[in-house]
Amino acid sequence: MAKLKASYILMALFLVLIAMEATSVHGQGNDDSTNYDVLPPLESGQERCQCKALGACFYKTLVCPPECPQRKPKNNKKEKGCFVNCGSSCEVTCKVRRNNCDGYGSICYDPRFIGGDGVMFYFHGAKGGNFAIVSDDNLQINAHFIGTRPQGRTRDFTWIQAISVMFDTQALVIAAKRVSKWDDKVDALMVKWDGETISIPTNGEAEWRTSDEDREVIVERTDDTNYVRVIVTGIVDIAIRVRPIGEKEDRVHHYHIPGDDTFAHLETQFSFSNLSPLVEGVLGKTYRPGYVSPVKRGVPMPLMGGEDKYKTPSLFSPLCKVCRFQTTTQSAGLAITSEGLGDQY
Repeated sequence: MAKLKASYILMALFLVLIAMEATSVHGQGNDDSTNYDVLPPLESGQERCQCKALGACFYKTLVCPPECPQRKPKNNKKEKGCFVNCGSSCEVTCKVRRNNCDGYGSICYDPRFIGGDGVMFYFHGAKGGNFAIVSDDNLQINAHFIGTRPQGRTRDFTWIQAISVMFDTQALVIAAKRVSKWDDKVDALMVKWDGETISIPTNGEAEWRTSDEDREVIVERTDDTNYVRVIVTGIVDIAIRVRPIGEKEDRVHHYHIPGDDTFAHLETQFSFSNLSPLVEGVLGKTYRPGYVSPVKRGVPMPLMGGEDKYKTPSLFSPLCKVCRFQTTTQSAGLAITSEGLGDQY
């Protein structure tokens, strides 16, 4: 009996060592919200998930609370979803699945940023330009800006039309298509994985995912059209919406949007994992420990400069004056095409 107990103890220690090794090699490894099997729900409708991530949560069954019984509620506008975390926290929480333009890590409007420090600022960039939003050792997120400059103005009105998420040797692009007449029921979202356009299902789990065991990528719809959530395990979680410039908005702000273009663009909110203390980028640097924002407080539009520091040669380029990303992605040499990423404007 003593030998049997000793064997069990050794086996348990072996599993713990494997879990530690997996974490050290892949950062968070696969021990995040995506590494589970979905079990049949309880009679109450509460969904259940069985964790597969090695570690403290291995093989545990997590049950969604009554306040948010489903991971993907049908009414995404009002209901919160159940977020399952099979990592070190080993918990389920209720969260809004759509982006919050007033939340930390958000980029919306013309474009207005709210940093990791909670400070709001504007970064105008330039129409047709590409800028490093986040640049770290293992992550580069660039944004492509579109815009217009009415006669008599000294700067562009700008919006973010596309982002590229580069990590390891891969690149994911999320973009808003050019739309001449907006219709909420028509999907204006385009997603590319390593240069190939992918289709996101609208039925079943309504998601697309890679089969890479080391770094899973998931793109799931949070509505039938124009809303998605992007997850790169162990790196970043992004809530994205595609929206146009409406007639009233155009009239109030005097954008002078042309009649044949709604200037569809992205509104995003980022949640990061394992950023380094020296992370760079327009948004990224606001996540540095002890960061103090240089923007003026108490003014209607506090501006963040630095266009020269963060400008990149293309949407897929990891190069800028302060960029830190070291990996060359498979898509780094891809040209920006007229399908929706640049020369249309």
